[in-house]
Amino acid sequence: MLEFLTLLAREAAPVEFERPLLAARQSGAPSAELAAIEEIKIAALRVRELLERRRRREEELSALYDTASDLAGLRDLDAVLRAIVHRARTLLGADVSYMTLDDPERGDTYMRITDGSVAASFQSLRLPAGAGLGGLVAVSGTPYSTAAYGKDPRFHHTKEIDSGVRDEGLVAILGVPLLLGSTVIGVLFAANRTERPFAREEVALLASLAAHAAIAIDTARLLTETQAALAELSAANEVIQAHSASVERAAAAHDRMTALVLRGGGVDDVAADLVGILGGLLLVLDAQGRTLATAASPGAAAPSGDVDLAAAVAASRAEGRSVQRADAYVAAVAAGADNLGALVFHPTMPLEGADQRILERAAQITALLLLFRRTVAEAEGQVRGELLDDLIAGPLRDEEALRTRAARLGVTLDEPHVVVAAADQASGGLRQRALSWARTFAATRGGLAAGRDGRIALLLPGADPAAAARAVAKELGRALSRPVTAGGAGPASSPAAVAGAFHEADSCATALLALGRVGDGASHTELGYVGLLLGDRRDVPAFVHAAAGPVIDYDARRGTALLKTLEAYFAAGGSLARAAESLHVHVNTVTQRLDRIGHLLGPDWQTPSRALDLQLALRLHRLQGPLSAVTGHE
Repeated sequence: MLEFLTLLAREAAPVEFERPLLAARQSGAPSAELAAIEEIKIAALRVRELLERRRRREEELSALYDTASDLAGLRDLDAVLRAIVHRARTLLGADVSYMTLDDPERGDTYMRITDGSVAASFQSLRLPAGAGLGGLVAVSGTPYSTAAYGKDPRFHHTKEIDSGVRDEGLVAILGVPLLLGSTVIGVLFAANRTERPFAREEVALLASLAAHAAIAIDTARLLTETQAALAELSAANEVIQAHSASVERAAAAHDRMTALVLRGGGVDDVAADLVGILGGLLLVLDAQGRTLATAASPGAAAPSGDVDLAAAVAASRAEGRSVQRADAYVAAVAAGADNLGALVFHPTMPLEGADQRILERAAQITALLLLFRRTVAEAEGQVRGELLDDLIAGPLRDEEALRTRAARLGVTLDEPHVVVAAADQASGGLRQRALSWARTFAATRGGLAAGRDGRIALLLPGADPAAAARAVAKELGRALSRPVTAGGAGPASSPAAVAGAFHEADSCATALLALGRVGDGASHTELGYVGLLLGDRRDVPAFVHAAAGPVIDYDARRGTALLKTLEAYFAAGGSLARAAESLHVHVNTVTQRLDRIGHLLGPDWQTPSRALDLQLALRLHRLQGPLSAVTGHE
């Protein structure tokens, strides 16, 4: 009895429990004693088997506990599945263990984890639904085992599966399903390279490990989905925060721009506010592409490329929102069908949707300010035009009232002003575009402008009507892209003098057109005898000085006889000899004097129109007083 306890204590092999019985037989023990020893041996072997089962159960429970611990600290799904497959191989004493998982897209199962496998063809094996032992387990959700797979007719054998099994050398195979509820997501296998049956306890153990594997897979899936959901929530939160910041920025921009309009701010203030909110470089352009205002935040970079502004503005108007071109954002400044200009913004950072709305709001505010400025300008221009029209229309009933109205507009009627009348080449009439230009031109110079009988009338500070007429003809012609003719008169230094000056300027413009001097600007004094005849004031001294002043002044300074020589030359019909005879001088002297006259008057003094003005001026000069006796010689 003691010997059997010793064998049990050192966990001896079953064959060793035969030794006490053999020793008793050899010693000639009686049969009763031998029978008793046999009973004790059988009891000891039962105890040994029970202890072995409990040891194995302890190992199984320990393995399941370790697997549960792995699941509790799940970080790497592959590592957990490899541990489960390895424990299955160890606990069942199998040569190979492996796991296949379902592939919903292809409708079969694929090899996920192997332990103890040596054949590459086996490790890459795929099992169609219902094919082989594993395919049948996946379809039925029931464990299957076989002691000799190659000979077992219960399974649907395929060339690929049988080839893989042969390459691996597998004979006995056990497979249990990986279940999530009633859904099979894979199969866990244990296999031997020799024939052997699988006990019920081994099937149960492998099923327990398969259940843990299914939990691990589902937990990993849930963890992945949770992490993805958290990432989506985080991204959504960032978007919400960014959107919230954009909304707050847009609200702040709206408040600032509204306050700007209410306090009477201008386009420059809008530009400064916008770059203060968004950061970057902003250009405010008018309808002609000219810069109205610029603003830049600290560190704003210069534009990196050219922008097809016309196309961008057209796109912005068509879409009703700002458009991006290269690194620039373009927002049309428009009021209905009226194109007022554009905002061209080069931000330091790309604009979000709400930021683009801020730019578009700035474009709307800019349009409002430009419309307001235009309305104010038109109203002021209308007031200025009405004042000038009243000055021209006459008769003046209350000059003081006119002076007061003019003073409110910054115009002092008692200071010298010139009057210019501008006419179109074709019809003599100018339309609204020219009037708008004239109002701006006059307002910037402290003057007045109005439309009058198809002409444009301007009252401008100054004392040189000819220069003013030439400037108006040049600038207005450039603005209209066609010739404009302008006559000037003045200066007028009282309200009452404006009407007469306008009529004189108007007649001067008419005379310029009649003389073919289209696109020119002049006053009556530059029209020769025509101006003398048409001018209301009949300024004879001015005409004489304009025609022959340089010669008269030269004679007065030098005591020469150039005027007398001119009279003799014209009286002789342009004959040098007869002129020399009447003057009692040599022909060369006459020639020298005429050369001097040409130097003073210009080379065209003998043209018919200049010659006529000279002869008339000489006669009028003689009527003013006798020519001084001249004895000097050239």
